[in-house]
Amino acid sequence: MSNPRVLCLGELLFDIISNEPGVPYEEVKSWTSYPGGAPANVACALVKLGTSSGFVGCVGSDEPGEALVSLLENTGVNTAGVQRHPTAPTREIYVVRTETGDRQFVGFGDRQTTEFADAFLADDDLPSPLFETADYLVLGTLEMAYELTYQAIERALDFARQYSITTVLDVNWRPMFWQDVDRAKDLIRSMLNRFDILKLSDDEATWLFDTQNPEAIAHRLAPIQQVIVTAGEQGCAYTLAGNTGKVPAFDIDVDETTGSGDSFLAGFLHQLCQRGQESLRQPDLAHEIVTYASAVGALTATRPGAIAAQPTRAEVEAFLHLYHQDS
Repeated sequence: MSNPRVLCLGELLFDIISNEPGVPYEEVKSWTSYPGGAPANVACALVKLGTSSGFVGCVGSDEPGEALVSLLENTGVNTAGVQRHPTAPTREIYVVRTETGDRQFVGFGDRQTTEFADAFLADDDLPSPLFETADYLVLGTLEMAYELTYQAIERALDFARQYSITTVLDVNWRPMFWQDVDRAKDLIRSMLNRFDILKLSDDEATWLFDTQNPEAIAHRLAPIQQVIVTAGEQGCAYTLAGNTGKVPAFDIDVDETTGSGDSFLAGFLHQLCQRGQESLRQPDLAHEIVTYASAVGALTATRPGAIAAQPTRAEVEAFLHLYHQDS
């Protein structure tokens, strides 16, 4: 398998999603397991759109871990960066849904957040050849919560600087992954100057910066020039290479939103791989790229599961064709 253009480092897990929208966690009687984990979601979505990707992370030497790695391989994701921990289990996280499809992450069953394999990614075992030819490195903040995986993130960012890889941070804030939530904000902020592209939700923008204005955030983070703030049914706002704009949300029937933001990011990066980063300097092209990303995210929300719900490139193109016809 050839080296991928986009590397995604972080968690690979099972989302245990409630089959009973609107029912509290303690009362749910029916659950379904879906493969997930934000970086893994991005990696799979990229391949389905036609951009090569690789996943870097750690799973358990258990049946769930093997099933997840097999899924990545069958999807076409490069798994040379996957490590297997001999005793720690592959992570599972429980998710409940509102009646409108919005999700809430509620816990790890009877385990502590530090017990899972993804908390033990070893920096010494990161495969440097993958980084030598990559164009983009995608990270989230969840794995910054664990000492060993944090060291692996530092090593990956060093590789990125060494090989001139564009670095992308999707904040993906989940308090339950952190033992010390109060420490998280300062640590995440201290890392921001290591990234070239920042994607965050409106709630995350407020939490980190007390504003949802991407231009204001970019100003505070100079020299970062690419900031995207997503807001679900309110659409998204962006500042990209000096171009600012907004893209309204598509009118769709939402099943559940797990993984939609990850698909959005995959759509965005796929377009950058197709068109080149210089395209962001043109206002019309920047708007087209974010619109495409929004379509990928929207289509993911129409079906259950993060990876299972992801659209193909043909589905996205057909969806956008109909959208432009109706506009």
